[in-house]
Amino acid sequence: MQAIAYEVVAETDVMIAMRDGVKLAADIYRPARAGKAVDEPFPVILERTPYGKQRASRSEVDRGETKPRLRAEVAAQFVPDGYIVIYQDCRGRHASEGEFVKYLSDGEDGYDTVRWIEKQSWCNGKVCTMGLSYAAHTQVALACLAPKSLSAMVVDCGGFSNAYQSAIRSGGAFEMKQVTWAFNQAKESVLAQSDAGVREALNAEDLCEWFKRMPWVKGQSPVKWAPEYEDYLFEQWTHGEFSEYWRQLGIYTEGWYEEYADVPQIHMSSWYDAYVRTATDNYMGLKRIKRGPVRLIMGPWTHGDRSKSWSGDVDFGEASPIDGNLAKNWTELRRRWFDYWVRGIDNGVGQEPSVRLFLMGGGTGRKIASGRMDHGGRWIQGDDWPLPAVRPARFYLREGGELSKDLPATNARPISFDYDPSNPVPTMGGPLTSGQPVFEGGGFDQREHERFFGCKNPGMPLSARPDVLVFETPPLREDVAIAGPVTVKLYISSNCIDTDFTAKLIDVYPPNEDYPRGYALNLCDGILRCRYRNSWGQARLMTPGTVYEITIEPFATCNLFKAGHRIRLDVSSSNFPRFDLNWNTGEPEGRARTRKIATNTVYVDEARASHVVLPLIALNDLQPLPRAAGL
Repeated sequence: MQAIAYEVVAETDVMIAMRDGVKLAADIYRPARAGKAVDEPFPVILERTPYGKQRASRSEVDRGETKPRLRAEVAAQFVPDGYIVIYQDCRGRHASEGEFVKYLSDGEDGYDTVRWIEKQSWCNGKVCTMGLSYAAHTQVALACLAPKSLSAMVVDCGGFSNAYQSAIRSGGAFEMKQVTWAFNQAKESVLAQSDAGVREALNAEDLCEWFKRMPWVKGQSPVKWAPEYEDYLFEQWTHGEFSEYWRQLGIYTEGWYEEYADVPQIHMSSWYDAYVRTATDNYMGLKRIKRGPVRLIMGPWTHGDRSKSWSGDVDFGEASPIDGNLAKNWTELRRRWFDYWVRGIDNGVGQEPSVRLFLMGGGTGRKIASGRMDHGGRWIQGDDWPLPAVRPARFYLREGGELSKDLPATNARPISFDYDPSNPVPTMGGPLTSGQPVFEGGGFDQREHERFFGCKNPGMPLSARPDVLVFETPPLREDVAIAGPVTVKLYISSNCIDTDFTAKLIDVYPPNEDYPRGYALNLCDGILRCRYRNSWGQARLMTPGTVYEITIEPFATCNLFKAGHRIRLDVSSSNFPRFDLNWNTGEPEGRARTRKIATNTVYVDEARASHVVLPLIALNDLQPLPRAAGL
């Protein structure tokens, strides 16, 4: 006989003291009978957030729904089954005391909170964590300190493996989503909420206009009205070298893998999310040394949009969302995970595969009813990441714009272009989040459009720009699948002492009636700031005219290139506003005042064979993912 569900009672704004005396506010939702909390211990689910513990979470929405749930409503989905759910405002946010410093207080604050919870009579000694994005960062930060009662985790799109290499900086460049996030969240700061003048000043700023007026100076930026937000932003921006700053708890999980809690945990992200590398690196680093189990889920969505079938202007079909494919819905996936590992309910979770990946591609390439392009795809599974069956293959950049497995000619001429930081290549989708109102993530035809910041020639392909080098295969004779990390090796030179090089992998559709000029779908991209070509920890400027070998590491991806498509690699020196601009002067990052136009060169001869390494996998080695239990 099934037990009767509990009622829910809430205690709001419970102030929990941290080790330094600062008190953080929490809302506690408990099982109840007849309106009174049940006087017995239960497992606890904790989420720590900077976004307001009593507000709706934009990602708590199931397939077909349009209105996100309030956190109280989410709690009401778990408490009746015998869980206590706690939401806590991070330090310096909303009802919590203290000063907000992004990421760096969340390890100790989370640990102290869990230790407080485990001492309460209503906790049975088992604490689970969940949360998206920043609430994923907070989970992983506290797990680095391994509180003894931590028992299971669902980490969704976050939990920095190494913030220097993913989501704050990447390839030495600064990720501009940190700028848009700081500006938008400054409006929600304690100062802005208490001071109408600050609030009005922030609301009066036009962030898009500010992005046209780079570089900024600390104290003369749109974030200056909220000094604690501007302070941490410029700290991140100006710490260009990999130093002790980047090894701090909260932004450097890989430095804590040995100490990290050995508990059952899911790490989840998606191919158009900013945390691809975070999820895959944490999975690899923790699985090797923990009993776990540690599991990986990678979908095709943008950040946290796991219940949507689309990303940007591209649709992946009804097989792509969490809902109805990996579980009944997102709530059910988490509940089944916690039920199995914390409550001992045998629901089949223990038999699920270690790695679940969405293989994008295979669709018709036509426009569907929503107006999006049908790229299609399907779920596959594996025992590890990268998939053991993957075979890396080199594709060489050749004179004339060909991408081929054949070595380039001995006497092939280098290819040069001018990179002008006053006219950068505009960002058109990709693994992005928190970019509004300046940029957005996802898959798009790489053709300029008014919706994208910096586009000056709507309708023209990015490949038509003189500062974009295009290398592509002939039309494929058969389907080609890739699944894993992508690496680009370039031989380059410049007439400047510092510059950037970028690389973008693209699936090129042939023309059809809906897209008579074809469709160039961005899959993944990356950057390298050349001063860090030898060492992340010690910048070294270039000698103009000297040839250097550099490595660009775009995020991993998983895609099926259909027969008749082309595999394309675009090489340039900017991708703005995803990454900050290199002014080509060698000035300290975040402090530059001058700019130069760089003439940059890529070498494509046999002795200096620039190439991309793609993670090929044979079609018969792709293991389909069976329908999840309970569906």
